[in-house]
Amino acid sequence: MTADGAAGILPRPYAAIVHITGNKPAALLVLEVSTTHPHTDMLRRLSRILAPALAALAVAPALAQDEEPLRPEEAFRYAAVDTGAAIEVDWAIEDGYYLYRNKLSFESGSDTVEFGAISLPDGVHHEDEFFGAQQVYRNRFFVSIPYETVGSRPDAVELVVKSQGCADLGLCYPPQTWTTSVPLTARTVPANATLTLANPLADSEFLPVDEAFRLYVSALDGNTVEVAFQVTPGHYLYKDKISVSLVSDVAQAGRPDLPPGEMKVDEFFGEMEVYHDDVFAKVPVARATPEAMDLELLVGYQGCADAGLCYPPQVRTFTVSLPTATAVSALPDVAGAPVSEQGVLAQIITSRSLAAVVGVFFVSGLLLAFTPCVLPMVPILSGIIAGEGDDVSPTRGFGLALSYVMGMAIVYTSAGIAAAAVGVQLQAIFNAPWVLTLFAGLFVVLALGMFGLYDLQMPSAFQSRVAAVSGRQKSGTVIGAFIMGALSSLIVTACVAPPLVAALTVIGQTGDMVRGGAALFAMSMGMGAPLLVVGASAGQLLPKAGPWMVAVKNAFGFLMLGLAVWMLSRFLPGVVTLALWGVLVFMAGVYLGGLTTLTAESTGVQKLGKGFGLIAVIYGAVMLLGSMAGGHDPLRPLAAINMKGAGSHDERELEFVRIKTVEDLDRALAGAAAEGKTAMLDFYADWCVSCKEMEKYTFTDPIVHAALDNTVLLQADVTANDEQDQELLKRFGVFGPPTIIFFGKDGIQKQGYEVVGYMKAEDFARHVQQAFGTATAVTAITAQR
Repeated sequence: MTADGAAGILPRPYAAIVHITGNKPAALLVLEVSTTHPHTDMLRRLSRILAPALAALAVAPALAQDEEPLRPEEAFRYAAVDTGAAIEVDWAIEDGYYLYRNKLSFESGSDTVEFGAISLPDGVHHEDEFFGAQQVYRNRFFVSIPYETVGSRPDAVELVVKSQGCADLGLCYPPQTWTTSVPLTARTVPANATLTLANPLADSEFLPVDEAFRLYVSALDGNTVEVAFQVTPGHYLYKDKISVSLVSDVAQAGRPDLPPGEMKVDEFFGEMEVYHDDVFAKVPVARATPEAMDLELLVGYQGCADAGLCYPPQVRTFTVSLPTATAVSALPDVAGAPVSEQGVLAQIITSRSLAAVVGVFFVSGLLLAFTPCVLPMVPILSGIIAGEGDDVSPTRGFGLALSYVMGMAIVYTSAGIAAAAVGVQLQAIFNAPWVLTLFAGLFVVLALGMFGLYDLQMPSAFQSRVAAVSGRQKSGTVIGAFIMGALSSLIVTACVAPPLVAALTVIGQTGDMVRGGAALFAMSMGMGAPLLVVGASAGQLLPKAGPWMVAVKNAFGFLMLGLAVWMLSRFLPGVVTLALWGVLVFMAGVYLGGLTTLTAESTGVQKLGKGFGLIAVIYGAVMLLGSMAGGHDPLRPLAAINMKGAGSHDERELEFVRIKTVEDLDRALAGAAAEGKTAMLDFYADWCVSCKEMEKYTFTDPIVHAALDNTVLLQADVTANDEQDQELLKRFGVFGPPTIIFFGKDGIQKQGYEVVGYMKAEDFARHVQQAFGTATAVTAITAQR
């Protein structure tokens, strides 16, 4: 565009100040302003003013070739009606279009009607190419214009609407000015009176809004409120206009669980989902305290009559009495929060087909098979197979493995159903010190059998009876494998995981033992699937006869002893556990030949055993030395010595405030809220393997410290599983540690953000950011890695 072009005639010194670069869409429109002329600032302002108009001119040819844009009166439609005290303007904006909030204004074109202060609703954030950061309106919004009449009340008012909007495809419309005549009611009417979009009818021809839509609110339990609408025939409610909120500092309402509606083509707003029949909606309530309370509930809605009358948006206030809360729902949807992993799995159990439930939970169990809580089953099963002796065929190995896995799956499923049905914390019971001691003793007995100190077999009388029934001499070992599998199921109770919590939640809250039990059994079989592979391959991987078989049995004997130490480590002090590991590794090194003397005739295998054995002897001695110095980590046995010498620790641990009772928690949350801080509650137990993983690998990471910088850290040690521990667990519906719950600055639980089971440091830090909606140093630390 030159100086004498479409932009208008400019003096020669201003030539070529503004021009269009190419025939491009508006998104590629370039406005170039000379930086050499003394009036550059004025010209830049001029270019910004002309930008939208020039954009519209530039984009027109391109749009004609691709998509035909709507006319502004088609893209931005509105309906204006009088309520008696205010003009209600209902806007309907087509998809792909938006209005600028700061370009929207309303004026009275009538001398006898004066508009009052207009409060525009908030828009959504939009980064505009020409005007920078803006608030814009999309889809639907409402504006209320209060007014007063001067002198006699006129029959109508001239409403002057000024606006400007754009299309997402790159078109910006010039400012628009529209004038419409809005009929005024004959008198001032109450706020809840009916209104018409055109041709107002006498009030007597239509029902009052409270008769057209009767509203009922009641508390179903301590965590759920039901909102019911009784819709009079000939009327309908808009689904997207139903809202529920609470006026409370200690509770928060979730999104109403509304049923599907029916689609209706609305005269003004296009296709909408509506209800012509009665509507029942459950609303979850997240609360900071479990005590009984009275809450003020606000219910918003809007509806119409089929005869052609639409009511203005309504808001009704109710007082609802919530009883004492019990367990929080596992399927929360509070304020758009995401549903937790266990919540998603619980929804799968309740809503999907049984085949889908079995498939999903089998895969979940397969993933759990490689966690520290399930891996110890591999040496147990391998020891059983190795104890068979010389001839172990793949068929025989698979049969033993299947018997072992079935024992584990049946007992694990039965225990889970019983625990969820009666609300007993079997996880804590099975991990009691006396139970772990008995189980560790059993492993020691099995290990002694592997070392050949005695022959481990069923009583001969029992073997004879079983053989007479089955005709197979080795069926007694199959039964023994089943029993060992049943006992080994106790190992899995060392940890909880989202699939387990989901299944237990469904059983406990819905009583559906069939679906919940099927999910548990499928998960158990998934955990046992790798064991079946081990059993089927036993005939190929294990030696058949000779000295090798003795060596393999002895090796499994050490594995059994390692399992015994692992079980005892859940409740023994760390220094004692480190000493036991030191003794075990030292003896294994001696067995490998670490202290034997090699000769010229020594074979390569003996030399290799000597090398590995010597390393094990040294490492075992280092662990013993570390335990005497107060160490507790087998992977870093001398850390205590280094820490004393350096006077510091590189991996700083989180400093938790221990709580014991519900009252302790309430006080701590109130204190955090008073300080404007978020809070995190960690359920911990000494016998919880994943809890110790979280402490060692997750809670020591700087990225986690950064994410929790403004958070009060609370920890509930439920090792004892006494009445106070159980009360605290039941308050949040927690089935066992590790479970971590987050609270906002208002002390209310962040529903859907619970962490169950072990989570890596970076994943945990991102999860904390999402839960609290904060921007911390996490991103910077992550970028440095």
